[in-house]
Amino acid sequence: MDPMMKMWVSFVGIGLMAIAAVMISLARLKTKGVLRGILSLTAFLLLVIGGLLGLFSIA
Repeated sequence: MDPMMKMWVSFVGIGLMAIAAVMISLARLKTKGVLRGILSLTAFLLLVIGGLLGLFSIA
């Protein structure tokens, strides 16, 4: 993979982690019940995918 593609993959990973941080903050402050669980699970999945993309861009 060329360096430019690695850069874009890492940007996507960083973006997904930022979205996950906003989602978990929203879930904890503004929601309750099932919606809170769904938002938290989605944020966790985005965080994991973002982390994997970050690791993938290093290698």
